[in-house]
Amino acid sequence: MSPAQPAQVYFILGTPGSGRRAAVVDLVENGLGPDDPVLVLVAEGEPADPALEQLAARPRTEVRRWRWESPELPDQALLPGSYVFFLAAATVDPLVQIEALKPWLARHPAGLARIISFIDCAIAEKTPPLRPWYDALVHFSDVVFLTRREGVANKWLSDFLGRYEEQFIPSHFILLKKGGVPNPALVLIPEIRRLSQYFEEEEPLDLAIEADGEEAGADVEPDEEAIQPEPYFVRDRRGRREKELPDIRHYLPAAG
Repeated sequence: MSPAQPAQVYFILGTPGSGRRAAVVDLVENGLGPDDPVLVLVAEGEPADPALEQLAARPRTEVRRWRWESPELPDQALLPGSYVFFLAAATVDPLVQIEALKPWLARHPAGLARIISFIDCAIAEKTPPLRPWYDALVHFSDVVFLTRREGVANKWLSDFLGRYEEQFIPSHFILLKKGGVPNPALVLIPEIRRLSQYFEEEEPLDLAIEADGEEAGADVEPDEEAIQPEPYFVRDRRGRREKELPDIRHYLPAAG
C-alpha cells in the first residue's frame, strides 16, 4: 500500500474585496476534477458569499471558518490528498501569518503547493504608502493576480509591473478579468516561483572533524547557494521586525 499523499495547500493573500473568493471558486470548479477532495478555509469576519455556499454543495468539498489567534494558525483536520485553499485573514499583518504557515505545515500532513496573492489595483494606485505591503506579498508569492483594474491608469499599471520586471521577480503576474481565472489548471501547478526561500528545506551542516579537534574547511568561503535568512523575518534587539509593513486597515475604504 502506497503512503497517503499529503494535502496540497494554496495560501491566499489579499485585501478584502480583492476577488480572492471568486477566484477560488473558479480554480476549484475549472481547475480540479469533480471528485477531488477540497477544503476552503475562510477567516472569521469575512462576509457570507453565495458562491462559496454553492461551492460547499460540490461533492467532497467543505468550506470551513477559521480564527486567527496570534501567533499560530489554528490546526485543521485535513484529508490526505486533498486540495486546501487557505485564505489568510485579510486585515491581519501578512508577515505574521506567512511566518506561522511554515510550522503549521510541519504539524499537518500537508505540503505548500503555492502562495497566491491578489493586488487590488483600485486601492494600490491611490495609496503609494502601501507599496511596501505589496512588495512583501510579491516577495512570497508564486502567483500574483492583479484585480479591479477598471478606471486604473495604464501608465500606473505599466510602472507597477515594470518595477518587478526590473528586479527579475520570478512570480507569475496575471491580469484577472471578469471572465474568470485564465487557465486555472496552470495556476494550480505546484511549481515554486516565489523569490522567498523561507519554505525551502534547509540543508544540514556537514562539518568534517579533524583528529586534532579542528574543523576541516574552516577557511572555506561560505556557500553562496545556501539558503539565506528570510529578510522579512529578521528582528532587531528589541524584537521588532527590521522590515515592518504598514497597517492595511488604515488604507482600506470605510465600510458602509
